[in-house]
Amino acid sequence: MKIIAATAAMALSGAAFAGEAVDYSADDREFEGYVAKAENPKGSVVIIHDWDGLTDYEKKRADMLAEQGYNAFAVDLYGKGVRPDSVEGNRAETEKLYNDRETMRALMNAGLAAAAEQGVTTPVVAGYCFGGAAALEMAREQPQEVIGYATFHGGLDTPEGQDYSAAKAPIRIYHGGADTGPDMATFAGFIDQLETAGTPYKAEIYAGAPHAFTVFGSDRYREEADQRSWSDFLAFLGETMPGV
Repeated sequence: MKIIAATAAMALSGAAFAGEAVDYSADDREFEGYVAKAENPKGSVVIIHDWDGLTDYEKKRADMLAEQGYNAFAVDLYGKGVRPDSVEGNRAETEKLYNDRETMRALMNAGLAAAAEQGVTTPVVAGYCFGGAAALEMAREQPQEVIGYATFHGGLDTPEGQDYSAAKAPIRIYHGGADTGPDMATFAGFIDQLETAGTPYKAEIYAGAPHAFTVFGSDRYREEADQRSWSDFLAFLGETMPGV
């Protein structure tokens, strides 16, 4: 998939580090990402959205990362203006990509290229929910420029015919103990796969935390689990990019 162009337009935000909307093209489709840049960047993060598509949630996370000194780019895997507003719509968009892994990987690589054009290079890739599953899809392919992965309450299933034999960059997994999708049996099987492949990883499980425990303002939000996972993620960034 070829990147054709990327342009930036200011996005309204009340955050201390307000980012910019970024239009980019892949093949014949238009996408809208979001970039937030630190004043004195010490590294880069690419964020993959949950099944709602790229919304204010991922933009807030990108702004939070910029405030911590990291350039951040939130990719768009659905297409500009494609922002479902129902469970049925969310499921339809994710199933398109789950059922076409080649396109999923191509769109993620297009997002990496768009991020690089904005100066977000050699990143750690982090994903939420559906975005966590997408980050692991990328980890199994292992693009050379990506130096680490993190998944927050993400999907953990591995498609038939895939494994983690190529996944050499470290992975962080933040999982709720009360998450039922994926449940703890799926989690255990996933960890077995990483062990078999020799992939470096660290996993944290938060007691009582349900799926989507990091989503501000929702009935699933768990402040302690969110803060602990975010703190560990920032530490992971510091470990992965120590001399930047």
